[in-house]
Amino acid sequence: MNFSIYWQNADAVSKTLYFVLIVMSITTWTVFALRLMGTRHLKQQAYAQLEQALIKLKAKLVPLAFEQRKAVAEQALLRQISEEKTSAEKGVAVLGTIASIAPFVGLFGTVWGIFHALAAVGRSGQAGLAQVATPVGEALIMTGLGLGVAIPAVLAYNICVRANRALAHALQDKAHTLLIDTMLQQDSATQSNTANAAKTAQQNYAGGQA
Repeated sequence: MNFSIYWQNADAVSKTLYFVLIVMSITTWTVFALRLMGTRHLKQQAYAQLEQALIKLKAKLVPLAFEQRKAVAEQALLRQISEEKTSAEKGVAVLGTIASIAPFVGLFGTVWGIFHALAAVGRSGQAGLAQVATPVGEALIMTGLGLGVAIPAVLAYNICVRANRALAHALQDKAHTLLIDTMLQQDSATQSNTANAAKTAQQNYAGGQA
């Protein structure tokens, strides 16, 4: 099977499908490489965003009761986790789409090539095995290309989905830790303020009696 001969005999549709598969392959490897390089940075950035979300709320949490503080902090953390998960999922849908449609693009190219090959054989009037097998075999190149694009896309998609799940669990653990620390700090601050207020009141009362 000579690819150069196949390429010379291919029509505009087959060549267009070939370039579409090449673009899909380049997109797959680009998205996957970017996701791999940005995974660790994304995790650290997500941790920082969770901490920043609670820092912004600290002043608002002081006058609230314990249950109210907990509810407000939980909502802020959940909202931030949702935003970080959305950010982490960018590009993953592209991998899933390529993995789904690449085999069909290759199959369409094969069907199109076989159709034209059989039409050419019919016009020539020679229906021997050699005249049919060669163009049909060359048309199957597109199916191979489609699978060659789809298989790495499936693997990349599964790896990215697993990484996003791990990130989601890590963010949940970090959020619980931050929530506990924040609640303990707020309780300590409240108890300290209450003790100071009681001490001041006692001193004022003692001073008034004197």
